[in-house]
Amino acid sequence: MTILVTGGAGFIGGEVVRLAVERGDVVRVLDSLRSDVHSASVALPDGVELVRGDVRDAAVLDGALAGVDVVFHEAAKVGLGVDLQDAPDYAVSNVHGTAELVAAMARAGTGRFVLASSMVVYGEGAYLDGEGRRRRPAARTVADLEDGRFEPRDPETGHPLAPGLVDEDDVLDPRNVYALTKLAQEHLVAAWARATGGRAALLRYHNVYGPRMPRDTPYAGVAAIFRSALARGEAPRVFEDGAQRRDFVHVTDVASANLAAADALGDHPDGTARAYNVGSGVITTVGELAAGLARAMGGPEPVVTGEYRLGDVRHITASSARARSELDWAPRVALADGLAEFAAAGAAR
Repeated sequence: MTILVTGGAGFIGGEVVRLAVERGDVVRVLDSLRSDVHSASVALPDGVELVRGDVRDAAVLDGALAGVDVVFHEAAKVGLGVDLQDAPDYAVSNVHGTAELVAAMARAGTGRFVLASSMVVYGEGAYLDGEGRRRRPAARTVADLEDGRFEPRDPETGHPLAPGLVDEDDVLDPRNVYALTKLAQEHLVAAWARATGGRAALLRYHNVYGPRMPRDTPYAGVAAIFRSALARGEAPRVFEDGAQRRDFVHVTDVASANLAAADALGDHPDGTARAYNVGSGVITTVGELAAGLARAMGGPEPVVTGEYRLGDVRHITASSARARSELDWAPRVALADGLAEFAAAGAAR
């Protein structure tokens, strides 16, 4: 199989490339090598063709797609962002880039697509009220956050709601600019599938971590931010009360889900785009993650600050049952093992 990995020199894309090469796929990488994402040097496995260019460049795409069976679209601007001045770059990088890619795939006749989407499309995720009914909370208010009332509330009663697991058929409710662009990517890919008879898997990643995770950037994930602080000898600073629930999934498990999805697309009906949650299945709070990293790196205990960021969601965890049953995929890296590896990579910088 000949594959194209956009963003294949990056954190998750690079791991997709590594696993694909190991199993014998012919791999081509399209990457712009943006300096805010990559280090000065990027090493790809032997035999991987690198096309340096931007997914917004139609001519580059037409060349990169020649002879390709499956596209893995990992190239994106990620993270919550610094402020609304980031909105144009998110829209151009993620939405415009994906629009150019699906148009080029239609020209090339490439029929299979695996999209790196995100849990952020769900917004605040799934909640239950006191009677066990599913509720969709309103966005948390500044007044509540300032007063330390972090739990989402029932819009009818005002009572705190209990977090649950989202599944792929839950309501999509993006609550920041990045999330909006990920949902737009999903819609563009679904439109491509319907128009061309292509087949797509939309992989909604949960909190991905691993040794090559970008660091020392305002767009880095929380695990990388904590690790960088500990590497400097500083205590990790945990926002809110540290009880935010997440699902931290190792990058190797995410990459293996990509390959499993690509293989399964051969059995999907033409013209379909199917969503899959990709998580470890283990609920971990942000405070627990910070404490685990501090222990692994022998650093100071986390400091819970009570600070907050508008646009952050309180709890987001999901069921990955569909991916397990339909893709014959399961995560294999236990959090304790993954954190030990992650911590060692940070300490060795």
